[in-house]
Amino acid sequence: MTDLNQEIRLRAQEILGYTFNDPELLYTALTHSSVADARTESNERMEFLGDAIFGAVVCEQLYRDYEDYLEGELSKIKSAVVSRRACAEISDEIGLTDLLNLGKGIGSRTDLPSSLAAAVYESVVAAIYLDGGHEPMREFILRTIGPVIEGIADSDHQHNFKSALQQYAQKHALELPTYQLLDEKGPDHSKAFEVCVEMGGNRLPSAWGGNKKEAEQSAALNALTQLGIAEIDADGEVNIIDEI
Repeated sequence: MTDLNQEIRLRAQEILGYTFNDPELLYTALTHSSVADARTESNERMEFLGDAIFGAVVCEQLYRDYEDYLEGELSKIKSAVVSRRACAEISDEIGLTDLLNLGKGIGSRTDLPSSLAAAVYESVVAAIYLDGGHEPMREFILRTIGPVIEGIADSDHQHNFKSALQQYAQKHALELPTYQLLDEKGPDHSKAFEVCVEMGGNRLPSAWGGNKKEAEQSAALNALTQLGIAEIDADGEVNIIDEI
């Protein structure tokens, strides 16, 4: 094992907001397999552990912060938050990628694959957890990923279809949409609701949902599709046409 250069160690700990009791854990987290004496001495095993821990912390936070979101909505946000792209962007923004110990054959740091930047983020998550336990690890994740969670949850990527439909109506001076409950089925603990949108005296295709909010969003999507404002591609992704 190699002692971590003091300047890099201090820089890393400043970035992470955490002081290691065992700097060797930090060294391993920053060591790519291209420069390690053996792959077991690289950050690959830490990446494996950090990936699982990171996902669990994000899931818990989403569960606590978004009480009205259903499992499907939470899963979409979680997938975007824990993606390679999101982790790589955070590593780059906080300067963590610059501290990665790489072999000479990897190439320029300015052109690193996103997978390497993402891996070092997950590796330091594991390193903090192994060194200091759950709380400092959780604090680091939420400090760095919290704004990403909020941005993704609130972004157009998650599509608030009711909002998009209302914007369309306002822009084109149309009667604002209203939502009509048509039917409900099932026992009290597991009801399903049918809702439709009415605009300008027209009733647009209805939709079912596990609660009224979900049914209204689905009905709004049906209305957007009917009006030619939204398209659903072969992968089931919704694309809102820009000219709303």
